[in-house]
Amino acid sequence: MKKQIKAHVSKEKIKQVKELTDLIKNKKTILIADVSTIPGSQFQQIVKKLRGKATVKVPRKNLLFRAIDDSKNEMVLKLKESFTKPVAILFSDLDSYDLAGELIKNKSSAKAKPGQIAPMDLEVPAGPTDLVPGPAISELGALGIQIQIQGGKIEIKAPRVLTKKGDKISDAAAAMLSKLNIMPFTIGFLPVSAYDSKENKVYFDIKIDREEAINEIKYSFGKALAFAVSIGQINDETVKILVQKAGSHERRLIKVISGEPDEVTPEGNKKEEIPQTKKEEKPVNPTEGLASLFG
Repeated sequence: MKKQIKAHVSKEKIKQVKELTDLIKNKKTILIADVSTIPGSQFQQIVKKLRGKATVKVPRKNLLFRAIDDSKNEMVLKLKESFTKPVAILFSDLDSYDLAGELIKNKSSAKAKPGQIAPMDLEVPAGPTDLVPGPAISELGALGIQIQIQGGKIEIKAPRVLTKKGDKISDAAAAMLSKLNIMPFTIGFLPVSAYDSKENKVYFDIKIDREEAINEIKYSFGKALAFAVSIGQINDETVKILVQKAGSHERRLIKVISGEPDEVTPEGNKKEEIPQTKKEEKPVNPTEGLASLFG
């Protein structure tokens, strides 16, 4: 009969699993972030900025999975699906949306590398540069960039697109963009998924676009204002419009009571303005106007 051989687990690994398990059980939010494109120095800077807001861990996959299993939380188990790239795990008491927002806010610009796909048209703008005449002149010329010398420095005469959106960035284009300090990429922690213990929900494909969100809020506000005016809701935003609307209705009612006809424009539309009464016109009996109003 063969003896079962028990694998030896070091005290350090046991300690790490317990620490991770406690964080999983006690923190409001667990967020998985893609860190595959972040250099080590940049990673440490972001971790430093997140102090007091989140605890950042990059444990071995098997240790984290063991901690997730030990937590006995069925929803947290779903986070295992996010481990397809190098990731960091953030534990926080912040809301998952707020934590993801912190990560987006701490992204920084990065230089282009040869072979990367351009996220937009990469254009060299016209204007002065810090480049001095020398090898740079032939390098710029090879890329079709028109230049002139001003004050001992190279000045670009006209803008030039070096790489179109969706195309691969060449070695020469990447080198020139770097020399001109044009950084078309951003790097940082990219939110992948998150678990909210308060709601007991897991969120995938987290995408936060602050500019788009602000535009949507503005659009919704515009719709809300029109709706509030239509139902007569009185507040600081609608009161001026409602007063103007009441004034317009008052002028219309005066016309109806006085029997004054609407003035028609050449286009066939009725004017809102009240035309001045001619001196020679005979006053109209107000009751005639009331009759037309009430039938």
